[in-house]
Amino acid sequence: MTIVDEDLISAAKVARENAYCRYSGYSVGAAIIDDQGHLHVGCNVENAAYPLGNCAEAAAIAAMILEGGKRIVRIAVAGGSGDVASCTPCGGCRQRIHEFSDEDTVIITMDDSNDWQRYSIAELLPAGFHLD
Repeated sequence: MTIVDEDLISAAKVARENAYCRYSGYSVGAAIIDDQGHLHVGCNVENAAYPLGNCAEAAAIAAMILEGGKRIVRIAVAGGSGDVASCTPCGGCRQRIHEFSDEDTVIITMDDSNDWQRYSIAELLPAGFHLD
């Protein structure tokens, strides 16, 4: 079964419903298709000690790694304070996505005009850090 972009976006929206964001009120969900065709989701989990929170993208990547996935083929991110609104990954999550991406990885987010856009990691993080 192939998961199309609309299903991936829907999975991110559903994951967002479980976000724990009592401090910011900004809920985020992320959904990943890995190199084996499996779906992995995550949501943001905040903490009163702000640096201890967890981003949705990081949670979805951790779920992917736990299940044996090695590479992100596509990731959708849905976030907002109420309805889904413009939400691109933060700088730290761009670097996290970069770690498990290649030039074919697609990042799907809503832009400022509330349209869903598809980006490469090079577009979102043009000079990502790597140890190679």
